[in-house]
Amino acid sequence: MALRVVFADDNYLVREGLTSLLAEVEGIEVVAVATEADSLLRAVTDNGPDVVLTDIRMPPTHTNEGIEAAKRIRSDHPGIGVVVLSQYVEEDYVFELLAGGVAGMGYLLKERVTDLDELVRALREVARGGSVLDPLVVEALLARRRSDVPLLGLTDREREVLHEMATGRNNATIAKTLFMSDRAVEKHIGAVFQKLGLVDEHEVSRRVMAVLAYLKATGSSD
Repeated sequence: MALRVVFADDNYLVREGLTSLLAEVEGIEVVAVATEADSLLRAVTDNGPDVVLTDIRMPPTHTNEGIEAAKRIRSDHPGIGVVVLSQYVEEDYVFELLAGGVAGMGYLLKERVTDLDELVRALREVARGGSVLDPLVVEALLARRRSDVPLLGLTDREREVLHEMATGRNNATIAKTLFMSDRAVEKHIGAVFQKLGLVDEHEVSRRVMAVLAYLKATGSSD
């Protein structure tokens, strides 16, 4: 079955150009196109796509409408993947987007749109429940903490827990997957935070930063 995509961008040339390009890709079907957040949400509800591709900045304020729409879609339709496009690395928006987990989420710079194969791979990966973060985004976020965050100090068990975190699983699911108690999972996650130097961040930010460190170290970010 074709991958069903809803695409939102207020720029006419980008919207029409990318829609035409995606229409030529075998196995991709653009089922709806939107120009702003409200019409995007309606299109998702009406069409039930596999994945949404949306710009961050849309009317009326051209600030974070795309992020807010993405969060709403993930809340109301958790089975739908979302890939957000941005002109620049906007770190605060990335944290906001990933606060609910990285599974089924993507954040790409718009320059990636020029590589259609790269974009299609991202759409397919996110639709499967995976995560795709532009390597430049990962580098920028990690630079806020340090230029290189090694995983060498983690135990095998801590690495297993971090791997499960990177797939978007919550603590309860990690406990079931690894046959551990909830308390043991919390203990290992706390140790991961400490060893990665993530000791003075909010809980959500520490979790996101730990996952990003793992993605970079394992080459899983692209």
